[in-house]
Amino acid sequence: MSRAALLRRDRGWTLAALLLILMWEWSGLDLPALRLWGDASGFAWREAWLTSKLLHEGGRLLAWVILALMVLDAWRLWLDGPSRSERVQAIAASLLAVLLVPAIKRVSSTSCPWDLAEFGGVARYVPHWQFGVLDGGAGHCFPSGHAAAGFAFFSLYLLWRGHRPQLARYILLAVLGLGAIFGMAQMVRGAHYPSHSLWSAWLCWVLVWLVQSAPQWRSAGLPFQSRMREPSA
Repeated sequence: MSRAALLRRDRGWTLAALLLILMWEWSGLDLPALRLWGDASGFAWREAWLTSKLLHEGGRLLAWVILALMVLDAWRLWLDGPSRSERVQAIAASLLAVLLVPAIKRVSSTSCPWDLAEFGGVARYVPHWQFGVLDGGAGHCFPSGHAAAGFAFFSLYLLWRGHRPQLARYILLAVLGLGAIFGMAQMVRGAHYPSHSLWSAWLCWVLVWLVQSAPQWRSAGLPFQSRMREPSA
């Protein structure tokens, strides 16, 4: 597949994913999904070892371990395929996603589900897309920074798909699975709504795709630019 066709396909999948997320938003299922896991006494899984220690704290550590392995791989070039500069670019893309998504969370006015009065807190439910409407809680809970610790590694899929397609597909499944597990763990703890993790996935994809596709845009545009410079007969 040509670079231009690959970029068009990526754009199509990106827009399709955005549409699916918006459909979830319009469904209004965020709060009903949390009611499956919490009640007026709170969330039973909030401090459980599996969700709080292993999947939350351990998941954060795993993300930094993966980044460290990416750095070592860029230095040692363990597998033939991408150039060192491409590997460094993938590291930069993942690091941007890991840092930027939680940074967005810090300025959000949306509170976590466990802050709602319905689940033993003090806040009222306000959808995160109702900008400027405060819910009376602590805020700083949208999107899911923890899910981003998994989804940030879409960069590895983009890195390898042009060199080892089968490996890239396995990586994509692993990244989707890891992000989904992290997002699910935070949901059952009452830390995030499903939409928070969905937006984290989409934002991570867009960030790493923009960073890693920039050279392809330039390459894909060169033939057209060359033709534009040719004098007419």
